[in-house]
Amino acid sequence: MSQPFELPSFYMVHPARLNPHLEEAREHSREWARGMGMLEGSGVWEQRDLDAHDYALLCAYTHPDCDGPALSLVTDWYVWVFFFDDHFLELFKRTQDREGGKAYLDRLPAFMPMDLSAPVPEPTNPVEAGLADLWARTVPFMSRDWRARFAESTTNLLNESLWELANINEGRIANPVEYIEMRRKVGGAPWSAGLIEYATGAEVPPAVAGSRPLRVLKETFSDAVHLRNDLFSYQREIEDEGELSNGVLVLETFLGCSTQEAADAVNDLLTSRMQQFENTALTELAPLFAETGLPPKECADVLAYTKGLQDWQSGGQEWHMVSSRYMNNGGAAPSPLDGPTGPGTAAAGIKALIAATGARRLRGYTHVPFQRVGPSRLPEFNLPYATRLSPHLDEARPRTVRWADRMGMLEPQAGVPSSDIWDARKVDGYDFPLCAAGIHPDADLEALDLGSQWLTWGTYGDDYFPVVFGRPRDLAGAKLCNERLSLFMPLDFAGMPAPTCAMERGLADLWVRTAEPMDQEGRRTLRAAIEVMTASWLWELDNQAQNRIPDPVDYIEMRRLTFGSPLTMSLCRLGHGPQVPPDIYRTGPMQNLENAASDYGALMNDVFSYQKEIEYEGEIHNGILVVQNFFGCDYPTALGIIDDLMKSRLSQFQHIVAHELPALYDEFNLPQVTRGILDGYVRDLQNWMAGIYTWHRDCRRYREEDLSHGPLPTPSGFGMAAVRPDWLREFGIAADRQLEETAGLPSPARP
Repeated sequence: MSQPFELPSFYMVHPARLNPHLEEAREHSREWARGMGMLEGSGVWEQRDLDAHDYALLCAYTHPDCDGPALSLVTDWYVWVFFFDDHFLELFKRTQDREGGKAYLDRLPAFMPMDLSAPVPEPTNPVEAGLADLWARTVPFMSRDWRARFAESTTNLLNESLWELANINEGRIANPVEYIEMRRKVGGAPWSAGLIEYATGAEVPPAVAGSRPLRVLKETFSDAVHLRNDLFSYQREIEDEGELSNGVLVLETFLGCSTQEAADAVNDLLTSRMQQFENTALTELAPLFAETGLPPKECADVLAYTKGLQDWQSGGQEWHMVSSRYMNNGGAAPSPLDGPTGPGTAAAGIKALIAATGARRLRGYTHVPFQRVGPSRLPEFNLPYATRLSPHLDEARPRTVRWADRMGMLEPQAGVPSSDIWDARKVDGYDFPLCAAGIHPDADLEALDLGSQWLTWGTYGDDYFPVVFGRPRDLAGAKLCNERLSLFMPLDFAGMPAPTCAMERGLADLWVRTAEPMDQEGRRTLRAAIEVMTASWLWELDNQAQNRIPDPVDYIEMRRLTFGSPLTMSLCRLGHGPQVPPDIYRTGPMQNLENAASDYGALMNDVFSYQKEIEYEGEIHNGILVVQNFFGCDYPTALGIIDDLMKSRLSQFQHIVAHELPALYDEFNLPQVTRGILDGYVRDLQNWMAGIYTWHRDCRRYREEDLSHGPLPTPSGFGMAAVRPDWLREFGIAADRQLEETAGLPSPARP
């Protein structure tokens, strides 16, 4: 059978090394698999299958430095996980038995108790027997924190097989963003990262395990492992197994291109993810160590773990090239510049290395800012949700401008150059109450004020950081500013310092008004949503300092935070109360629902703001620019790809609502009142997307005449016949105070 495409030249800068205990692991894993019932008689494998796949060689390449017993144990884990994959295929995927597959998977977590003295069920098949044996042999050497993380990764790997099965049943091919995120769970590379901690003897310290650098290292590792596997396994999965979860097929379908073009695009994304890994390791780990005061031993553990991830990439590439499990013939014709060939030489191809690290990589660092791009081009959005507006919109508009003035946002900050970024004329044109009125159409005036002012505060910070800290490359000042913001969100409202600037004053005011009626858990959720948003502004500044256009996957995932989606969506959930268990919001369908809506809104913002950001602000954080850089294409082509991605995310949102949420309700046996609340939350997210669209369409923030300081109408609500250059001072603080007192608005003290 001929190959469906020619394998591309792979980016690999680190040579693979082979563990000297390979034969010991081969012999051990063969006997272990037979003892667990995975070979003759299993209906899945014979010994010749295991020998041909050679998982011991995979582990010897990916874990080159561990001793013999550790290599044998790690190899047993890989034999188990690949057997599970094939076992699940034969029993449930080929028969499309979702109910039987769920019952099969539901038993497996019982074989991974945190306490080894806890009883486990009697195994009924080789997968259960293997898991029970491996868990008992591994976890005594690891901390409880590692056990919890590894058990979660294992459960995710197992359970997300149902997502694959559901897509097969429906004949549904995922969109690219959905695929990348789900593949991390289905493909099991996060699970592999846990075994790297075991094999290297270097656990990730809990103090930094949840940090962005460690998360990105793990996710870029995972994405690269999975995308590489997709290239090698396309023929087996698509032509033999009837799979639909393969990155080549996903891009082939999404881009409407040939299989070869899709394979080349997958390889480009694989290269980009590996280079993101390198950038994170080189630029983010050292600052993380300094900021957290991590002890030297734990710093060394993180570096050893990082090297372990790197070794896995190189070794995994070598194994795929020789394993009979995969398509591995062909590739670029050999050249004298390619260097030596054969095992262990994947990183020795000079020509391929130059190609992979040349113009494509440089392009991401050589963007020329402030290029003329013309008015932003807008596609037909065709959003199926109508916008309803709160009846209190007109009353909220002037109140929001006055609130921004009271907080000090309409004047320079004392001692801060370039901080006069807004005036009342701009804020009135930005019309944040219009956005809030669409997002919360049933809000009363007090709630509409609160929503409008949160949007005002978040946008002020988003505008403030690039100008005040980004242009002078003051990363230290930005971090200090961000750290202080947490002081104005005390869970018990005690110990809040006096605000020193508009951002602090606005946050202090909003926090008290919003969080006071909430319980402790609600306050923690709200504070976390705000903290991840403001921390994402630092990520933007780091890229700005490097003049680096982000990697596409990193951009999409961080864009949700820079857009403030967790904050605005958490405000939508206010009032859900104990009727909705917090675990429901952490399920895959609910997270995917929120992410799909978030991506639609954030990419819509990129479409409207393209000229503003690229031409007027010299920005590099725009989805259209990210696509232009990745594909080397022009603005209209990139806009078309972004438009298609928006449509696919909206389609996924609708698919989740129609198919996945009803199944989730039944799985958790949710009472009718809870189902009603969650159905209401779906409507909230629909309002969120519709309101954001209407705001972008009608506000005066993104159109060329707004950007070039063309004529603007008289600010609403001020009753002025004409606008003079000094109109704000003419309106006067005294008049402002009088209106506040008449309306009963709070008046925080000015500095």
